[in-house]
Amino acid sequence: MTQSNALFESSLPHLQLLNRGKVRDIYAVDSGLLLIVTSDRLSAFDVVLPQPIPGKGEVLTRLSQFWFERMAAVIPNHVAATPLEQVVPDADQRRALGDRALVARRLQPLPVEAIVRGYLIGSGWKDYQQSGGVCGIRLPRGLVLADQLPEPIYTPSTKAAIGAHDENIDFSKTVELLGEKTAKQVRDASLRLYSEAASFAKHKGIIIADTKFEFGLDDEGQLYLIDEALTPDSSRFWPADQYRPGISPPSFDKQFVRDYLETLAWDKKAPAPELPDEIIRRTAEKYREAEARLTGR
Repeated sequence: MTQSNALFESSLPHLQLLNRGKVRDIYAVDSGLLLIVTSDRLSAFDVVLPQPIPGKGEVLTRLSQFWFERMAAVIPNHVAATPLEQVVPDADQRRALGDRALVARRLQPLPVEAIVRGYLIGSGWKDYQQSGGVCGIRLPRGLVLADQLPEPIYTPSTKAAIGAHDENIDFSKTVELLGEKTAKQVRDASLRLYSEAASFAKHKGIIIADTKFEFGLDDEGQLYLIDEALTPDSSRFWPADQYRPGISPPSFDKQFVRDYLETLAWDKKAPAPELPDEIIRRTAEKYREAEARLTGR
């Protein structure tokens, strides 16, 4: 797979482009539907990198649909029944999109990223070293890097604009932002989604160390799972057979790119540095392997 197979930016002139985010291009279909195109763009440290990862958007879309279907009994999701052919009638445009496009219900996104952590890694590890807890949640003494937590914890954050950094918040802040009923629904749904997915993934040889969910409301106040779910972009996936507490395990996600970028003299502000071809190739392979392990495809 080469850069020529990649989609850095979609172009659908017959639809109104509502937003071009770090990864997704969102188009209006009508008053009730959106078309979400998951591009092959990659962001790291909240900065979009200059080169795409070929096939990444297709992996993310297929994996999200896999989890949406699997978790439908836990919470409804934003996937609409409308076929893509009806929204993008031009066959050449559909071919260019590949498996990257999803027709979704138009909902009101909540201003909170629902993060669940099952293992002590990343910013959670740094927080624990300094405070003995993560996002204000006290944890037992003596935990080491990548240790499994006694139970999964919910550590929400705000949703930042492109180029800005998300900010960790405590549960009381989510109550202020969402109201108590919705805040509790988001927390409880996130913990259940993570627990069920982590159990399933472990049987497939993958540890889901942590993950991020996003939610939206319809006009009646019904909560839906939106955006993406349990992908290598929104989660930290580790191979179970290489997991050892005390070391940072290899991953199937963009942590591989982050680790490379950490070796550079880059201030983590735009513009981001170019990636070597080898890093792009190996990153694409990691995304594909994660999908293959989880779905059996």
